[in-house]
Formats: sequence, structure tokens, C-alpha cells
Amino acid sequence: MTEKLVFPSDEWIAKYVEALNKNARYEDAAKTWEGDFVFQIDADGQTVKETVRFYIDLWHGKCRSARMAKPGDKAEFVYAGPLKNWKLLFDGKIDPIKGIMARKFKLDGDMGKVMRYTKAALELVATTREIPTRFLDE
Repeated sequence: MTEKLVFPSDEWIAKYVEALNKNARYEDAAKTWEGDFVFQIDADGQTVKETVRFYIDLWHGKCRSARMAKPGDKAEFVYAGPLKNWKLLFDGKIDPIKGIMARKFKLDGDMGKVMRYTKAALELVATTREIPTRFLDE
């Protein structure tokens, strides 16, 4: 049985980058994308005591780098939400764009730019399902 990796962690991020860079559907959908993200799991005071963030640099259908974010790290976009919503997102029960509209997630950055790349966003999420994942509350 494959060991599940904690989301987010350096090990999980490394596997995700590897899988994303092999995903031809993502590469095609994001071939003209230029921008980076901080993905943020908001503190809930119970399971997630402090906000957890990771940084990902996406460029023309590839991930150039990714890592756990440092406190001062900035990115063009910040996509944030509580752990329970990240779990639903990874499970396919929340769409990454509709999740913003339904206020399950918050996006800081140019929403118009993100809306032009909805297929890429779906592939970013679909790729998470290739990683054996254990969440912070499991």
C-alpha cells in the first residue's frame, strides 16, 4: 500500500509537481498561463491552529517550482479556504471556480484572468487525486 502524504507538506508538494508536469491536459489548458499562487489553508482554531500556505509557480503549462510558503511570500494570486473545503475540492465535490462564487474559497488577484483558464484550474485540482493524500485532521 502506498503511504499517504500529509497535505500540505514538502513531500506532498514534490509529488504534486511531478504529477502536474506529466499532465498533458493541464499543459494544454495552461499553455499561455503566466502566474504564481499561494494556496492557503485557513486556521480554524481546532485542527488547523495556524494558517498553512504553499507557493506554486505556474508557467506555460508547467510548474517551475513549488514549496511551503514562508510568512512574507507574495504571489499574483492567493486562493484560500478552510481545510474542510480543501477536502471537498480534492474529492471533486467543490469546483475550484464555483467554490469562489459560492464563497467556499476566497481569491485575491485578477478574477478575470483566472476565469479565462477554468480548464487549467480543473486540471490543477484533478491532478491532486493522483497523490495519496492524508489531511491534517486524519
